[in-house]
Parts: sequence; C-alpha cells; structure tokens
Amino acid sequence: MKTLFTSIVLLCALSVVLAQQPGKDQSKNTNPVSKSRVLQVDSAVVTKHTVTIKGKAIPYTATAGSMPLWDEDGRPIAGVFYTYYERDDVSDRSTRPLVISFNGGPGTPSVWMEIGYTGPRRLNVDSEGYPIQPYGIVDNNNSILDVADIVYIDPVNTGYSRIVDKETPGSRFFGVNEDIKYLAEWINTFVTRKNRWASPKFLIGESYGTTRASGLALELQDAQWMYLNGVILVSPTDLGIERNGPVQEALKLPYFAATAWYHGMLPPEYQQKELTAFLPEVENFTINDLIPAMARGGFIDDAQKQEIAAKMSKYSGISQKLILDNNLDVSYDLFWKELLREKGYTIGRLDSRYRGIDRQSYGGSPDYNAELTAWLHEFTPAMNIYLRNDLNYKTDLKYNMFGNVWPWDDKNDHTGENLRQAIAENPYLHLLIQSGYFDGACDYFNAKYSLWQLDPSGRLKDRLKWEGYKSGHMLYLRKEDLATATENLRKFIQESVPKPGTPAKY
Repeated sequence: MKTLFTSIVLLCALSVVLAQQPGKDQSKNTNPVSKSRVLQVDSAVVTKHTVTIKGKAIPYTATAGSMPLWDEDGRPIAGVFYTYYERDDVSDRSTRPLVISFNGGPGTPSVWMEIGYTGPRRLNVDSEGYPIQPYGIVDNNNSILDVADIVYIDPVNTGYSRIVDKETPGSRFFGVNEDIKYLAEWINTFVTRKNRWASPKFLIGESYGTTRASGLALELQDAQWMYLNGVILVSPTDLGIERNGPVQEALKLPYFAATAWYHGMLPPEYQQKELTAFLPEVENFTINDLIPAMARGGFIDDAQKQEIAAKMSKYSGISQKLILDNNLDVSYDLFWKELLREKGYTIGRLDSRYRGIDRQSYGGSPDYNAELTAWLHEFTPAMNIYLRNDLNYKTDLKYNMFGNVWPWDDKNDHTGENLRQAIAENPYLHLLIQSGYFDGACDYFNAKYSLWQLDPSGRLKDRLKWEGYKSGHMLYLRKEDLATATENLRKFIQESVPKPGTPAKY
C-alpha cells in the first residue's frame, strides 16, 4: 500500500509541475490527468479564460484538480476535487474576497451552484430553468467573479472526489460532524497553498450545504483559527433547530399558499394579489392562529376547528374536507399529489413550478420528483462537457451527481447553534439567507423561522438577513432571479468587508 501511495504522490507532483509551468498557454498543455479510473489525489489542470460581467471583460485563471486528505501519519486517504476561479487583473489578493462554495445532498457535488449560479460559465437552459438542447455551457454574465474569487468543493464520493485508502472507513467522512471536521482541515490546506490567509473569506452553501457551511463557520474559527466575513445560506435546511409538534406541522402552510398562488388555485380575492402582498396574511395566520389551534390537538372546539380548516383551504387550494380528515396536518407528499390531482398532474418537491404525470391519480404521494429529473437532465451533460472541453480535465472517472455517502450520521446536529456562536464570537461575521417561495424541501417560511431562532437575544439581528425569490430550491435557475440574487450577493460581500482599520470589537 505504501509503494502504491508513493507512486501516486510522485506522479501527482509531476502533474502539478506540468500544469503550472510559467509562460505556457495552459489551455494547450498536454493534460496531466490520467484517463484511468484512479484518482490522482494531488494534481491540477490550469486554463486561462475571459468572461464579460456587467459589461466588463474579466480575465481569470481556472484550476481544476484534487487535493489530498491525510491520516494521522501523513498518508493520503482521500482526494477532494475542486475548481478554483481567480481573477487575473488583481494585484493585491489581501483585499480580494474568497468565496468557498458547497452544495448539498449530502451526497452531491458543487456542480449546481458552479454552473447554475455564481461561476463564470452557466449551463444552457431556458429563461425559467427548464432543459433545452443542444446541451452545453454559455458565459454567465451575472457571475460574482468580478467581486470575489471562488472555489467549488466536492465532498468525498461526490463529483470526482474519492476515498483512495481501502482501509479508511466511510464513517470517517459521512456524518454531520465528520463532514465539517475534514472539510475544515482541507480548507486550511487550500487557503495555505493558494496564499489566501489575508483575504476576506465567505462560505456559501445550498441545501445540505447550508448545514455544512453553518457548522464550518464555527469549526474554522475554533479549530483552524480562520475567521470569516460572511456566511450565505441558499435554501437552508432546519440547521438542527428543533421545531417538533404543532410548530413543525403548521410552518408548511405559507409554502402551500405560495405554490397554490403560482398554479392559480386560490380564490380571486387572493389570486389577484401580488405574491409578496398575499403571503404576509398567511404567515400571520400561521403564527397567531394555526399554531395555537394545533397545540390544542383533539380538544379544540369543533366550530373553531372548522373555521381554521376553512381558512387553510382558502390559502392552500386544497379542500376543507381533506384538511379535516388529516386533523389540520396535511403532509408535503399529500399536498404535492393533491393540488393538481383533478388536472392530471403532480407538482415538484424541490420546485413546485414543475409538473409531473403519475401512473394513476389515486394515492398520497407523487411517483417521482419532476424537478429533480429535469435538473439531472440538464446539469449532467453540461458539467461533463464543461470539465472536459473548457477546463481540459480529462479522466475516465465517473462524475458523481449523487454519490454513495450512506449511512450518514445525522445525530448531534447543532449547526444552527454553531453558526450563532460563530457570529457572536466574530464581530465581522454577517449572515445572508436566500430562499425560493416554491421550494417544498427547504421551504421559505421554515428558513425565516430558523433565522428568528438563531438569535434569541435579538442582539445579533443587525447582521442577519433573509431574502425571498419567485423560484424553487435552485432559485437561480429562473433568469430574472439569477440577476437579482447575484446582485444581492455582490452587495452582501462588499458590505461585509470592513473598511481598512476597522477593529473587530463590540
């Protein structure tokens, strides 16, 4: 085993030299990445590009490669694949922000945000984010590369990242806290190698990546002594914040209402309103009426129960009888199946704008996730084309859109509290949450609830912000929201970097 690792390290060292020789046109280099299915754990391919953002040409260097994770004896046990974009016409990196980006799953790579949201190239889709052919990549004129360098990280077993030591169990990586610990170590190595310790640093995570980013905020500060300027949570999970019983059951309603509004299933008095003018009424009803009513369980007065159910029906587009039959607690699955049942469609989980067709209309849940099928349809060919043709990273390894990270240890998830502690410890640290109104997996009102619970004292709230968009889980797939959301990221990054000489103190 040691002989094998020695050979790999020597070969990888040669790969780095070949990929980083100065004075060469890197886009024409012979690709050092093996075409075998063995990951080279410490190698990189460098290419040069230009993208136009906000009407200005931005030259940049793209690095696609893998860096190792080591055991206690310094042996590589896994390789973590990354793509790193660095703007070329910047002389002082000490003031240039670095954005560290993750996606979720927890078994997915960073493909979604890299070629869907913030990266310099974007997959070819229609204006609402639906697949079109021919598949491929176009310039992302909304990329945030104009204001920050970006590294996209694929956790172990996602993308091209792999365990390379057969004696190392998956349990070392596959769990809430294990994931945070090894990624913090890897980020330390990356920042050191790329000489970015002086740079303002930001984490951005999507979906389960928000659990990851929230935990990393504290782990980086407390275990790596690396302090951040901002954390961005896109379509956040519950972050380990408790919401059992009536609270958990009731918080779904505003999402139901947003989805029913989108599909035109509401009474005219609500349907004719703008979405953001309509939703506050539903939110207030949820907090002030529905949660107290559900807290009384079976002992609620029958007349009041009927009144609550009637109101829920008007807000959600589903029948009062169905709501009563479910004791006011309609599940997400049943809602996705029921809302358009009479029209012959189901609706998507991660994005309720998407419609599906089931084998039969009967039943309590959809046959498949219409939105995820569409996203895999468009992202998979685009990413494989991009890595090979644009970034010149050629390998016979399969790019795992969903990798095997199971069993995943989800116990002891305190990432919401970890994030609160990190913000309290670091006066520089700011938080931005972005949600899609039509996301049923990480719904927008639960994201608001998490924001409220992050800071029970209310003394940190001037550094906490939430934004909503008329999209789903991947809120950036809708072109109109892509432009708005990336502009808001720019503002957040720029406003979270203090003026020179401003001390981090209360």
